[in-house]
Amino acid sequence: MEEEARPSKKPRGAAGSGLTAFALRTAKQLAEGEGADGCSKNKNLVFSPLSIYAALALVAAGARGATLDELLALLGAPSRDELAEFARGVAERALADLSGSGGPLVAFACGVWHEKTLPLKPAYCAAAIETYRAETRAADFKNKAEAREEINSWVSEATKSLISSILPPDSVHSTTGLVLASAVYFKGMWSLPFDKKETETRQFRLLDGSHVRTPFMKNRRRSYQAVRSCDGFKVLKLAYLPYQMPTRHCYGPNKQQDEKLPRFSMCVFLPNANDGLPRLVDRMAASGPSFLWDHLPNVRVKVGEFWLPKFKLSFSGELDRVLKAMGVEAAFNELRVDLSDMLEDSVPLVVEQVFHKAVIEVDEEGTVAAGFSAGSSRTLQTARRDVDFVADHPFAFFVVEEASGAVVFMGHVLDPTASSSD
Repeated sequence: MEEEARPSKKPRGAAGSGLTAFALRTAKQLAEGEGADGCSKNKNLVFSPLSIYAALALVAAGARGATLDELLALLGAPSRDELAEFARGVAERALADLSGSGGPLVAFACGVWHEKTLPLKPAYCAAAIETYRAETRAADFKNKAEAREEINSWVSEATKSLISSILPPDSVHSTTGLVLASAVYFKGMWSLPFDKKETETRQFRLLDGSHVRTPFMKNRRRSYQAVRSCDGFKVLKLAYLPYQMPTRHCYGPNKQQDEKLPRFSMCVFLPNANDGLPRLVDRMAASGPSFLWDHLPNVRVKVGEFWLPKFKLSFSGELDRVLKAMGVEAAFNELRVDLSDMLEDSVPLVVEQVFHKAVIEVDEEGTVAAGFSAGSSRTLQTARRDVDFVADHPFAFFVVEEASGAVVFMGHVLDPTASSSD
């Protein structure tokens, strides 16, 4: 007998869809990297679309002209106002800390550091604080070691020490005018944890046809799972506490109240073919934001074999090449850039580097993940039947908040025994 699960909502508004589209396009670009800027082809991938999106939105809040147009096009927002509205909604809903009621521990932080001799424009400062909940601080970038240490310490605190630093040596110098950063930390427990006693070492097949042996989780206590069979792939949705996918009798007077609660889940997209992940990634990126939300399971079905590998992944790299490939060029171009809404006296700035780090660990109890993004700018001199779900070959995963449509983390597991994509 099938159990009804609460339907997943598509993200609200253009900016909400823009975050999903941005996530899928960025994943494709990172997966196709050839080693430049820390991006590697045919390796595991994890990143936080929400963290990168928030950092770029902070840049857009101070941009004009072609610089603003390119950023809005990438972020899928028709205007700065709608982008700001979406950011406020995500901060209030998707990023609310539910740990006090047994739900996920979620922490989100934004920071803006400006050269102490170059104050922020009041309007930009207000937007950063009120919309993006950012901390604004003056920094002595001429004393580069001290400023870099301060920002890296902020990163460590915001991500519960999962990410100890982001800015490498020489990333801050005497002409640095501004550093923008966003960090996301997530710790969620499964609504039904896996039994560690049932974890077994099994074969995981790699894209090249070889295999590795790695621990797989299963759960004999639940014969029904939220699994959907699609054209060429299957999708699994695992809920985090306190979100329980209700059965039919759960719909009633409290339905409207339940709709307001954040609903975090991990969604696993498993190709039918052992080497099908690259084609699935292409399909996701080409289909747009609806692909993710249209394929999430709406019912629990009886499953036969059910195996999911444990994995721990990390990623660290620069995103300059990726962003330029997706159409953001003016912000990096000294002759075309316009970030004149950021600093007093319209001191000219150009984006110099964009860094990103992310880590995730998935085990029998749940998920711990952290993501951090930073951009530095320098001043210018001038289913209906029983199914199996055996994730024993490369797959994609998403950690999402379904009510707001926020893609908090996503990635690709090509080899669960390899912990880093560096």
